Amino acid sequence: MIRRMFLSLALIAAVVAPSFAAEIAPGEKAPEFKGLVGTDGKEYGLADMKDAKAVVVVFTCNRCPVAIDYEDRFIEFTKKYKEKGVSFVAINCNRRTEDLEAMKARAEEKGFNFPYVFDKTGATATEYGARVTPHIFVLDGNRAVQYVGAFDNSANEPTKHYVVDAVEAILAGKAPEVTQTKAVGCGIAK
Repeated sequence: MIRRMFLSLALIAAVVAPSFAAEIAPGEKAPEFKGLVGTDGKEYGLADMKDAKAVVVVFTCNRCPVAIDYEDRFIEFTKKYKEKGVSFVAINCNRRTEDLEAMKARAEEKGFNFPYVFDKTGATATEYGARVTPHIFVLDGNRAVQYVGAFDNSANEPTKHYVVDAVEAILAGKAPEVTQTKAVGCGIAK
């Protein structure tokens, strides 16, 4: 009950808050990131995923009810697409409200099967134009952005699966039909 109330408040805040366009748009080259420390103690960068056929970059956090509601979907997505050559990386840029220790506890509790990295400067979110958690960017094999926005169209019962559709199109050598949607979630505390 309380979780649904927080989710409702987060969704209202996202609708009431001013809309920001992504600084990088579909078709543009994705900004490089590097040296981001993961919950596993390793450093990660976009170049580390050079062999991936597609890369899904999601800006997320530990506290946003919307982001929390998507964690199981991120885990399932990674299970399905990792063997198909798709990399998934979650970046937490909420440096004012979170830290790597809290992220490690969350990753262990949930059993994340993808890198969960901390950008303590918030620069990566700024470079990508991420404004909320979760905010997702799907990159093709050349690291051009092919999709920006929400994972799907509903935190409860989605009928449209934007990220899955974008990745399937990339794997088939096609451009996604939907290239941009509005990401809905909690504002990033940079």
